[in-house]
Amino acid sequence: MSKQSPDISRRHVIGALALTGVSATAANSSISMGLIGCGDRGILVARLLKKNAGARLVALCDIFDDRIEKAKQAIPVEAPRVYKDYRELLASDVDAVIIATPVFLHPEHFEAAVEAKKHIYIEKPAAADVAGCKRVIKAADLADRRLNIAFGLQARYGPGYRKAKQLLDAGGIGPIRMAHAHFIKGEVTGNEAPVPRPKTDEERVRQWKLWRATYGDVIVETYCHGIDVLNWFLGSHALKAYGTGGRTIRRDGDNMDHVDVTFTYGNNVHAVFTGSQITPPFFRSAMEQFYGATGVIETSRQYWTHYRGNNDATTETIPEDITMNAVNEFVHRIRSGSSENTGVRSAESTLTAIMGRMAIDLKREVTWEDALLSS
Repeated sequence: MSKQSPDISRRHVIGALALTGVSATAANSSISMGLIGCGDRGILVARLLKKNAGARLVALCDIFDDRIEKAKQAIPVEAPRVYKDYRELLASDVDAVIIATPVFLHPEHFEAAVEAKKHIYIEKPAAADVAGCKRVIKAADLADRRLNIAFGLQARYGPGYRKAKQLLDAGGIGPIRMAHAHFIKGEVTGNEAPVPRPKTDEERVRQWKLWRATYGDVIVETYCHGIDVLNWFLGSHALKAYGTGGRTIRRDGDNMDHVDVTFTYGNNVHAVFTGSQITPPFFRSAMEQFYGATGVIETSRQYWTHYRGNNDATTETIPEDITMNAVNEFVHRIRSGSSENTGVRSAESTLTAIMGRMAIDLKREVTWEDALLSS
């Protein structure tokens, strides 16, 4: 990070969702909650949390008054406790925090929440750079083992994904020989006006999605979902990457609008990831495919398919929202007194995406060791 970032993060804290007021083991009591980061994603997660009978939204935190007011109306939430400093929220009697702040602030906010011994649901990715990922891994390793630590890589909680993984683990398609994933969505039109680089702390936080230093680029912030599924199904992080990408029509910020990366996993299994934001605005396709010796598995948020042979395939539609699945499990674990710590694996999936970004930038193959040494 730049020399400014500690000051930015101290002054520009972005909101907290806090679970307060009851014991984590009180299975018949509702858990009070709050929100760190009252932007669009934070509001969406908070709205889902409100649907869980085991949780109550009681607190909002953001450095911007307009964001707090928007959250009050959009969630909605009446008479919440309002914080403008995440440290004050963490020092309160909350049981857990939901962190939906800009990517470049994730490591600092995560470290502070771990130190405060709070249950944590934090949005993906773990960080925007390698140094940030290392901070997250260290903090996760040091966390109280009774804490729940979940990152917003929701596919891990989707029933379709879990059934597909169970089939894979049971030998349903034989050993994986190759894999493919893509996330294609018409999001960039080419008509966006160029924006000058931020000159003030407020501009940097307001514009965090436009710049790689604060966003991580699209392969890290957005495509980490599919990359996490590849790591999950293939049993580890990728060992190396080679890729291409760039800006075809994008004019604002400095993020790419398309990428193609080939990741190499153990046993020389290759997984090709394709991401694009420049299709027509109506088009969206996001899925993963795993090709085994005897069959193929295809996964997505809405369905999963098992291909067994010619004209022999079974598809199951998944009506549930996988973010809702993730949030519900987070609440259930707290209420039941069970725990989960996904910090290391989530940081490794983020690092895999960063390795792909580095391969694109350097125009050469980048290994896992290269990525770890780059900071």
